[in-house]
Amino acid sequence: MAFDKRKPTRDAFDGESDLEDNVVQIYRCSKVVKGGRRFSFAALVVVGDRKGRVGIGYGKANEVPVAVAKGVAEARKTMKPIALNGKTIPHRIEGRCGASRVLLIPASEGTGVIAGKKLRPLLELVGIHNVLSKAYGSTAPKNLIKAGMDALLKLRTAETISALRGVSVQ
Repeated sequence: MAFDKRKPTRDAFDGESDLEDNVVQIYRCSKVVKGGRRFSFAALVVVGDRKGRVGIGYGKANEVPVAVAKGVAEARKTMKPIALNGKTIPHRIEGRCGASRVLLIPASEGTGVIAGKKLRPLLELVGIHNVLSKAYGSTAPKNLIKAGMDALLKLRTAETISALRGVSVQ
């Protein structure tokens, strides 16, 4: 009997197997002690189901895998529904966090996700296939992801707006 080296995914053990995670950034922090340097790690993680739900998490630990696991757990807890219009976003929107600003613009079919390396996982894991993005100000990964999440949470569909105003959509 051969030993199977493939590890089951983290999602295989819990009920929500349709969730995917992506590690955006690993941070290494060092503390100088008598014997030398002591390292600790932090992981910025995005979790989504590609169907309109996404969450971000930040985990810290003394080893990378533990930090990633903590980040994934936090991201699952903070998952929020996002209003989408098919495979793109319903309207142009800007999100802010700290010194970072992210502008998201809806795009036509076939455009793809035009976004930087740090913002792309957030947009792909929420289920957006066609969008244009531009980052202004600071490009620190934490703030970019938070600004992108801020923009996504501000999105509203035409049906939502019409219900708020009490008018019908044509």
